[in-house]
Amino acid sequence: MNETKEMAVLSKYIDRIDNKLKRIHIFKPTISQALVGAALAAWTIKLYYSLLPRSNNNMCIDCENNIKLANIDKIENSDISTTNAVNNEDFSIAEAEKLVLEKQLKNKRDKDLFQPGLNNDFVKQLLKLLQIMIPKVMCYETGLLAVHTLCLISRTFLSIYVAALEGAIVKYIVRKDLRQFTIVLLKWFGIAIPATFINSMIRFLEGKLSLSFRTRLVRHAYRLYFKNQNYYRVSNLDGRIENADHRLTEDISVFASSIAHLYGSLTKPCFDLMLIGLALMRSTQRLKSNILLGPALSIIVIGLTAHIMRVLSPKFGQLVSEEANRYGYLRHIHSRIITNAEEIAFYGGHKVELQQLRQAYNRLVNQMNYIFTQKLWFIMVEQFFMKYVWSGTGMVMVSLPILMGSVKKRYRGRGLSGDMDSNVSERTQYLTTARNLLISAADAIERMMTAYKEIVSLAGYTYRVASMIEVFEETAQGIYSKITMGKDAKDEHSVIEFINDQPVAKGRIVYSDNCDNACISLRSVPVVTPNCNVVVTCLNLSIKPGMHLLITGPNGCGKSSLFRILSGLWPIYAGELCIPRAIEDKPCMFYIPQRPYMSIGNLCDQIIYPDTRDSMLRKGINENDLRNILKLVSLEHIAQRDSFYVVRDWKDILSGGEKQRMAIARLFYHKPMYALLDECTSALSVDIESSIYETVKNMGITLLTITHRPTLWKFHTHLLEFDGQGGWSFRPLELPEYQRP
Repeated sequence: MNETKEMAVLSKYIDRIDNKLKRIHIFKPTISQALVGAALAAWTIKLYYSLLPRSNNNMCIDCENNIKLANIDKIENSDISTTNAVNNEDFSIAEAEKLVLEKQLKNKRDKDLFQPGLNNDFVKQLLKLLQIMIPKVMCYETGLLAVHTLCLISRTFLSIYVAALEGAIVKYIVRKDLRQFTIVLLKWFGIAIPATFINSMIRFLEGKLSLSFRTRLVRHAYRLYFKNQNYYRVSNLDGRIENADHRLTEDISVFASSIAHLYGSLTKPCFDLMLIGLALMRSTQRLKSNILLGPALSIIVIGLTAHIMRVLSPKFGQLVSEEANRYGYLRHIHSRIITNAEEIAFYGGHKVELQQLRQAYNRLVNQMNYIFTQKLWFIMVEQFFMKYVWSGTGMVMVSLPILMGSVKKRYRGRGLSGDMDSNVSERTQYLTTARNLLISAADAIERMMTAYKEIVSLAGYTYRVASMIEVFEETAQGIYSKITMGKDAKDEHSVIEFINDQPVAKGRIVYSDNCDNACISLRSVPVVTPNCNVVVTCLNLSIKPGMHLLITGPNGCGKSSLFRILSGLWPIYAGELCIPRAIEDKPCMFYIPQRPYMSIGNLCDQIIYPDTRDSMLRKGINENDLRNILKLVSLEHIAQRDSFYVVRDWKDILSGGEKQRMAIARLFYHKPMYALLDECTSALSVDIESSIYETVKNMGITLLTITHRPTLWKFHTHLLEFDGQGGWSFRPLELPEYQRP
């Protein structure tokens, strides 16, 4: 009751105020408009204030803080100073991380030399990718494109036919002809079935095209990625691609979807404009009006607005490319944390990693917000022209044939009112049909205009995919581009030759087919890191079968680098490397690192890696042979616990020592000529290690060992010693009396 009385009193009070305002000629609409205007003004001021430079805001805040600080005591002053110092420290760390990220993201030569956009480079790159996606004139993709094009043309004819039916429906409604209205309405419902099917087919074929294009690109990229150990060369010897995994997955997928969608977005509007223009010209001609005036007006307006929009359009290609770079770097940080989770946990480095993740994510958010802001204003201008300017032009075009046309009146058998009704119904039919056709034409033009943004965005993805394939092709041929060079790399003119600030690998690898002389020889070969740091200026070495070599020296002297050169992972910048060629699926060299790699698969796959099951059967190796191999490395308990064909996560199941013994089991399976052992038994006991080395020698495998354990010296005959200053010595190994077997 009380609430009702209060509402009644409030209502009377409002009525009195309204009466007083009416006496001075102020009405409710005026008050409403004033309130709305005030709200808009307040919103505008707030928006403008938020866009002001930060320095001004900070200056105002600092002034307010100074006034407040003048009125508080010394203790609060000291607390606030401490807080400000912490905030300044956090800000400095954030700025330092930002500089590091910017340096890593911009550490690409192509990015400095080329910016993606609509230019000749984009056309060349797109044509190159199209040759990969559509390799022949008669192929699966060509058939999909043909069917897709046929569906697009059919959809245009159906749109024109539906517009004509809607005009006829309105015509018979005006004439009050129930019979004809029912017939035309049934036709309209009947045409809906094939129209909806065609619409679904267009989307289905667009998805099939996208998947087919992606499959072609992925297969081509995978073939290049694994050619000549490219997966290693791209990430370790070349510096142009930092996130090949992102480009091989996300970028190729988005590029294929974009180009498949762009084909329909450009083809159908062209068909729509051509056929709808012909239909409008026929309708205009029936009304005895000028058929060129309307199209000329539309061309002028569309051309002018298109030019304005093209001038005002931001560079979406560069923006999208930068967004993809930052997104790829964020994924790179996540993958790095997952890979090194144990080390980070031992160090307790979660704060540093969290800060780097936040900084990378904030950079991505800033870029996305900038793109959203650019799209906001551009879409506003775009909608103004497309929705209002073009709609007004369309209304003028529709009205011109009626206002300027001449329709003859027919008086035979009818009165004046009948002729007038007929003319009205025909004009109504024309207006309805023309309106629907113009709406379809405006939609087609709008799609063509918005397709420009899609093309610009496509330029960014085209650049990333095409540059990735170009890098794969160059690295497969031994052409590398590394930004970070060693400090004294360019001073070593006698060892490395540079062309356009890039090192040139002039050394060569010679494969020997002579089984009787299967030796490894290095003639004037320098040991050079991927950063062009010269570790050893010139190395001359000859290793024959049965010459078991022990390699020693301080850290960073080139021991593991020598193995990478022998395996063909690092380029040879001078000299000549002679190695025997693999014979009958028997590898020449087999490298075992300190941290062996456990592949995805079952126990059998771990032992025979990198062979497949078919290769194992072709070599005549069965399950009993695998059990014997496991016995040699004391891993037979794994086969007893799990069968050979049970899939496990062996990286987590096996301990460090078991992983090293599994790697030795692979050595016993493959039986190469030379075994490159890089601290591969550091987690094993001395007795098991000695047993393994003795078994390797009995199999006729020549040892090339990097180790710091003196207990292994007795299994070797020669010593290669690096001094860490670029010097080396190669001599027969003379063991002390107590170390001799």
